[in-house]
Amino acid sequence: MAKNLLIVESPAKAKTIEGYLGKDFLVKSSYGHIRDLVKTDDAIDTEDNFKQKYEVPSDKKAVVSELKKLAKEAEMVWLASDEDREGEAISWHLYETLGLKEQNTKRIVFHEITKPAILKAIETPRSIDYNLVNAQQARRVLDRLVGFELSPVLWRKVKPSLSAGRVQSVAVRLIVERERDINKFEAEASFKIVAIFVTGKGKEQFKAELPQRFEQEVDAEKFLRDCIGASFSVASLDKRPTKRSPSAPFTTSTLQQEASRKLGFSVARTMQVAQRLYEAGRITYMRTDSVNLSDTAIQAAETEITQAYGAKYHKLRKYKTKAAGAQEAHEAIRPTYFSEHTIDGDSSETRLYELIWKRAIASQMSEAEFEKTTGKISVSTRQELLVASGEVMKFDGFLKVYMESIDDDNDVSLDDDASNALLPPLENGQQLQLRTMNAIQRFSRPPARYTEASLVKKLEELGIGRPSTYAPTISTIQNRGYVVKEDRDGRVRSYQFLTLEHGEVSTVTKTEVTGAEKSKMFPTDIGVLVNDFLVEHFKGIVDYHFTAKVEKEFDDIAQGLTEWTEMMKTFYVPFHSEVQDTLENAERATHERELGVDPETGKPVTVRVGRFGPLVQIGSADDEEKPRFASLRKGQMIETITFEDALELFKLPKKVGEYEEKDMTVAIGRFGPYIRHDGAFYSLPKGKDPHDVTESEAVEIIKDKRQKDKEKVIRIFDENPEAKIENGRWGPFVRFGKQNLKIPKGTAVESITYEDVLKWAEADAPKGKAAKAGTKKAAPKKATTAKAKKTATKK
Repeated sequence: MAKNLLIVESPAKAKTIEGYLGKDFLVKSSYGHIRDLVKTDDAIDTEDNFKQKYEVPSDKKAVVSELKKLAKEAEMVWLASDEDREGEAISWHLYETLGLKEQNTKRIVFHEITKPAILKAIETPRSIDYNLVNAQQARRVLDRLVGFELSPVLWRKVKPSLSAGRVQSVAVRLIVERERDINKFEAEASFKIVAIFVTGKGKEQFKAELPQRFEQEVDAEKFLRDCIGASFSVASLDKRPTKRSPSAPFTTSTLQQEASRKLGFSVARTMQVAQRLYEAGRITYMRTDSVNLSDTAIQAAETEITQAYGAKYHKLRKYKTKAAGAQEAHEAIRPTYFSEHTIDGDSSETRLYELIWKRAIASQMSEAEFEKTTGKISVSTRQELLVASGEVMKFDGFLKVYMESIDDDNDVSLDDDASNALLPPLENGQQLQLRTMNAIQRFSRPPARYTEASLVKKLEELGIGRPSTYAPTISTIQNRGYVVKEDRDGRVRSYQFLTLEHGEVSTVTKTEVTGAEKSKMFPTDIGVLVNDFLVEHFKGIVDYHFTAKVEKEFDDIAQGLTEWTEMMKTFYVPFHSEVQDTLENAERATHERELGVDPETGKPVTVRVGRFGPLVQIGSADDEEKPRFASLRKGQMIETITFEDALELFKLPKKVGEYEEKDMTVAIGRFGPYIRHDGAFYSLPKGKDPHDVTESEAVEIIKDKRQKDKEKVIRIFDENPEAKIENGRWGPFVRFGKQNLKIPKGTAVESITYEDVLKWAEADAPKGKAAKAGTKKAAPKKATTAKAKKTATKK
């Protein structure tokens, strides 16, 4: 038996570390947390200083049993969970649950899984940091109390099966408020002047714009008309050198944002891949809000930059963390070895690693140097000056490796000509020829909806949440159905396009698509309903400043400045009082709106959240006649749906035509929109609006489905039509009534007999149900189910 037992959280991490230590060490995994608060409502005793009751989940009992046995046999137990608060809490749980003793237990931490880092950690062990444990306990206890006390309020006052959380509720509020800002936004139009000039000498062309815009079309048109026959010249030229510096190495937040923008990764996916890279020893710890690099890393980066690109590309930089309440002195996320430009792994791992490597190496490189030229162009008939600008890169510096992306939050600006990155050689007083000038109607843009990445950025700016909370927060609000992340089509908008060319001004109306969204966060009606209820009755829980203040208090606990139970009392007493008051006095929330009166029946038309989601209702429960209901379509919301759109929903089911002398009816069912024809159901293709289906489209959908079904069936047995061999996702199988039967490996499809089918069906039938399935083997043509028996009798 090894003298030393070293415990980490994950098997991958254990495997990597085991290779660095000798035979005296046995490295084992706890597979994350080994215990948690009990699921019952007595998990936390609010009367007895918030004392917690823990349990080892059933799926962790075998792990705990093995670790206990190994810990007893070892001379020394090393707790090597992650270096943040969560990791410290895991070490404490292991210490308590395994019954470890202080004299033979050591706590070690490292921010990268490399041999030098592991050996150094073992040389410098410490004891468990109870300040960090208490900070984690405070977060866990507070969040459990909020969830356990708020959820029953939502069940009774809003809708069954709902739940709420502290950070998640604030994230939903941000998304709801942004949606409302967008809904009330009114676009303002103005006209942008863009001119294309040609130099007299080389006939090179470049673009210039008027800095100011015209609000009225008539003013824009006048400017163009005034330019007919005008002379244009370079009024001034300004050339100046500019520099661009690289960004700091990645923190958890900036990695999530950049991986979203550059790689299209969700926040959760980024963290999963980063975890794998860390556990394989490829990168430093991935939960950090520090931009600091160690001296060793800075030296390694310098060596790599000098060797790969030359000494002029290197510039030593030390970054300081600006984030409020940044946790512990971690390092930024960086590669463990700068000499490894790429790694082996799956596509996600190689792409994320490359991003981390480029960002970290670029942070130690020289600035990029440019010469920026700004030319102002006078118009003989007007006082305004047009402006042309361009820049020339003189030295690429860090841009040789990496350029940071920006959030693509707005519509793509529509310009008539591509902008010039470079200006041709120009001189003061130089005469220019106008090739064309346009006045383009542009519209102000509403605030941008959040992406996962920009939501993380906003939460970080507000001081809400910490590196370990961003990914679970964003996953939770989507899993609970409060927010959806999806693409939505834009709408077509007209705009005016005026052109001055060949001495004449012409006007045309063009169209553009605006408002198209890709992977944006939209609140659902349930999300809006829950948010409004919490804002009305629990201001503290969804207040941005309050939530940030709680995070600051967790930081104070981690530093030993605050006693965690005192912080809990300050929070819990008023919160619990709010819960009781809301349960007793608050009205039930329905988010109901009255839209108008149905012209056919004279009954009220209302929209509200029902048991199965948002719906429109014609009539009321008090009427003799039962009310009619219709579900809202994708993209429609209770707050914004119009009376006309609501009535449209009642046009389904509707007949769209006939095929084979039978009606085709379009309707929406439990599993989405479909066409019903001759007793059969045909699902509509994804994204096809059931209200827009034409007769010819319906026929095509039916034909396509029949053809696919026909291609799916390889063979039907004469003895019983319910026995078929079909092509499935993983190859051929036998469909027999309600049973799907595997074909034994190596069996040729053409050799399968009906007797084989009966034999496999009997073997596959659940125990005790063989008789019901009719598995008698008398004659080949005897049926095995009641339905099949009928078929056999008819034969």
